[in-house]
Amino acid sequence: MNPEIRKLTPSDAAALQEFLSAMPAEDRTFFFWDVDNPSFANAWAADKRRHSHAALDQKGRILAFASLNPGTDWSSHVADLVLAVSPAHRRKGLGKTLARAMLIKAFEQGFKKVTVMIAADNDGAISMFRELGFEGEALLRDHLCSPEDGTLRDVVLLAHLVDETWSNMLSGGFEEALG
Repeated sequence: MNPEIRKLTPSDAAALQEFLSAMPAEDRTFFFWDVDNPSFANAWAADKRRHSHAALDQKGRILAFASLNPGTDWSSHVADLVLAVSPAHRRKGLGKTLARAMLIKAFEQGFKKVTVMIAADNDGAISMFRELGFEGEALLRDHLCSPEDGTLRDVVLLAHLVDETWSNMLSGGFEEALG
């Protein structure tokens, strides 16, 4: 199965809502909005300010989703990256493919910095982002709290300084994506 990787459009709102509803609760925490509210998916899919892509199967179901969320005012040069992959489709390269697409979009849009927040115990995701040139920038202690049992978890903030690492990205194969 080769999923289609493409820009999210307003017509994808229902598929996005279905994808988000099926995600484990801890994976939805990094959206920082109520993703159970159907208006969220509609607004997110239609928001032209965000740069969102999805990996879809042949039936139009979203398997993975990524979005660059631009900052404003003094942080307008920074974009926050949100990435979610369906549990059934993890460890197949979809997350890395979408993260790379978002870094290319960040370069094209002139962002100087891309950040991503990840649970500190998610070694696989941290490793993937480090391979893409992200570096640790902050540890947010006890930043997540499980609604089920009150367990606290740390979050790491990773950052990718676009201008400083773009030449490394090109040597790592990103130039094919720009072609």
